[in-house]
Parts: sequence; C-alpha cells; structure tokens
Amino acid sequence: MAKKRAFTLIELLVVISIIAVLMAILMPALQRVRKQARDAVCRSNLRQWGVIFYIYMDDNNGLFPIGDSSGRWRWAIQRYREKELSTTCPEATDTQHENGSFRAWGQDNLDADHVTQIDYGSYGVNRWVYNRAPGQRDDAMYWKTREVKQLHRIPMFLDCSWYGAEPLHPDLPPQFEGDIDGTYRNNSMRRFALNRHKGAINGAMFDSSVQKIALKQLWTFKWHRQFVESGPWTIAGGLQTETWPEWMQSLREK
Repeated sequence: MAKKRAFTLIELLVVISIIAVLMAILMPALQRVRKQARDAVCRSNLRQWGVIFYIYMDDNNGLFPIGDSSGRWRWAIQRYREKELSTTCPEATDTQHENGSFRAWGQDNLDADHVTQIDYGSYGVNRWVYNRAPGQRDDAMYWKTREVKQLHRIPMFLDCSWYGAEPLHPDLPPQFEGDIDGTYRNNSMRRFALNRHKGAINGAMFDSSVQKIALKQLWTFKWHRQFVESGPWTIAGGLQTETWPEWMQSLREK
C-alpha cells in the first residue's frame, strides 16, 4: 500500500514563518490604508460642516452667530445638521483618551453654557469668527462676517480637543505630544495643535474649503483680525528650527 505523505514538523514551521513574515510586511501597509481612510472621512465630515456654517451665514446676512462662547455653535446651527453627520473625527472618539491628540469632548466634561443636542465630538470652532457685539471686549478682533478678504486663510472649524478655542499669536506650542493644556486665551492654540493626522490636523476654512494643516503652520494663519502671522512661533518671525520643542522636531522627521 502507498504511504500517505504528511507535513513534517520542519515544513510546518517553515510555512508558519513565511506567513509571519508576510503578515509583518502587510500589517504596516494595512494600517496606513486604515489611517488614510479615517483621514478621508474626517475631511469629508469637515467639508459638510463647512457647508452648514456657510448656509447659516447665508440665512443670517453673512454673519456668524452673536456671542463668543466656544460652545455657541452647538446651539446655533444644530437645526441645519443632518442626523448622520458626525461631529467626531474617526481618529478621536474616546472622551477618556490619555493622549490629548486623540481625545474627544463629551457629556461628562461639557460647560453648561448652552442647552444643546450636540454634546459629543472632536471638532471645534475658531471662536474668533463669532459676531461679537460692538463695544464688548476685543470686539475689533472678531471676524463677525465672511465679507472679508482671503477667506481661505481664516480657520473656521477644525480638529480640536475641545469644542472651540481662541488662539493668540504668542500662544506656546505643546511641550509634548498630546499636551492640550490650554485654557481661555492662555495657550489656546494647543487645543488645535494635535498630532491627529500624522503631524497635522484637518480644518474647514472660512470659504468652506478643507485643508490639511501641518502643526507648524498653525501660527501662520489669520485666526483673528489682529493676529500676527509672522509671530514668535513662526520661521518668518525669526524662530530657529532647532528651538522648536522636541516633539515638533520628531513630527517633522516622520
């Protein structure tokens, strides 16, 4: 009778080793594809949000909501929002995430500034776009309307660790990746300076276009009417590359 042929232990180990090598080669590629897909979804979300803000301004004589509370947009435009439109970047869905770059804001950590149906997300508004009432604090800094020049240079709605922030050009960069220790007009740029998309964030601008913004570029945009685009944290302002925090240097090398 013919002998039945079977795998030897060595042959089986060789096959397993080959599969392990192939998996090690393929996994990084698959992870890159997943991240690219999440990035595309994020940009699509922000493009739709940009349209919603644009429609709101169309319905209100080209003006943004009155006030300056970071969370006001959650109340003002919720009736324009499609139910399926997410307020969350696919890279940031956890309100308890230890790394601030991937942190979402949620029900347990909201300010009680407005009653709203939008109580969870990881996008935030540039607070300087609001329609601040004349004579109130820093009135001259607020954009109020889209009837201004270079709309593509004015950030409006972006990846954010909170539902809004009000950057100033002297704001310090994060001291480490995930450092979101910025408060009301005190290093508030840190709420946007997140390593969420491989050294960058996504943002909808005042003209509703969506841009991928490298973190070192954040200080070069026109956040408010008096924002200095060549401030102390820009190369144009005299900053030497090697004086950036170490985490920024590491991001540039990736």
